[in-house]
Amino acid sequence: MTKQTIYDFKAEKNNGEVCDFSAYQEKVLLIVNTASKCGFTPQYAGLEKLYEEFREQGLEILAFPSNQFMNQEPLRDEEIADFCQVNYGVSFPVFKKVDVNGKGAHPLFKFLKKEAPGLLGSQSIKWNFTKFLVGRDGKTIKRYAPSIKPEEIKSDIEKYLSTDDDN
Repeated sequence: MTKQTIYDFKAEKNNGEVCDFSAYQEKVLLIVNTASKCGFTPQYAGLEKLYEEFREQGLEILAFPSNQFMNQEPLRDEEIADFCQVNYGVSFPVFKKVDVNGKGAHPLFKFLKKEAPGLLGSQSIKWNFTKFLVGRDGKTIKRYAPSIKPEEIKSDIEKYLSTDDDN
């Protein structure tokens, strides 16, 4: 049995379109669980800035709203898209609201948590705006805590965008 990769997953975008992650082969991915009513919500602006700067070089940012942390994503999917666009000019893909923890967690997040455990090996996500960096080879590189601002990840993104192989 071949090992599962990021490219084995699908998820529904905010607009209802099903996205097959195999479309992201050869891209560097930053996958983030988000919320519109969180103290970290202003990170949307930093994520958009990274996206604008590195999209042409192969960066994709994928936002997955979740309401699992103190109900900080109370908006409906269509309201989330409007909120992101109006308040932060978000142009990267925003997916439908998902669970990131528990039995109902989206399979993508089950995979990411297993590939890049948190502090002390924890496989749960502690809060909104946890970020996962995935290399061009589809391998999960690193997990970043919610308090890590997007601009603090810039050097890692640059490093992996310039890496053409698995070395």
